[in-house]
This record gives sequence, C-alpha cells and structure tokens, in this order.
Amino acid sequence: MITAIVLIKTSVDRIPEIAESIAALDSVSEVFSVTGDHDLIAMVRVAHHDDLADVIPGRISKIPGVEATDTHVAFRTYSQHDLDAAFAIGLDS
Repeated sequence: MITAIVLIKTSVDRIPEIAESIAALDSVSEVFSVTGDHDLIAMVRVAHHDDLADVIPGRISKIPGVEATDTHVAFRTYSQHDLDAAFAIGLDS
C-alpha cells in the first residue's frame, strides 16, 4: 500500500464542500481542514504508484475550487498502534 499526503489549496469560501467531495473519492481515507499555508490535507492510499496519478491530478485536482496540490509520498508509516502491536507479540493477556 502506498500512502500519499496531499496538501491542498482551495477557494476559501468553499472549503467544507470541497473537503466533502475529496473525502468521497475512492482511495482517499481522510481529509483534514487545517491552518497554515494550505486549506486541506488528504490522505491517499493506493495499491500501485501509478494509481496516484489517477487519484491526485486525475480526480482531486479536477474538483471545482481546488487551486493547487502538493503531494508527499510516504516511505514508511510509523504509528503508536503499530508499536503497541509489535511490543505485545508473545505476551499473554
């Protein structure tokens, strides 16, 4: 599974509607409304690297009100959930 973090600039008067449209897309697991230089952050998860082109420039960027995207592809994923599971291996409950 390939994970991409997509920073999105939008028309500020339509942020909720744009966020809902992005969240409804297949391969988009979450959309966050944030402060700072970008308006939204979307988490995109796909099976193949080439699928990113279908989702990000092919669908997200074409949603009316999306002005720009900046995509970061994750090399690895680290989470507290993963660490807890790793340390629990072999322990009896």
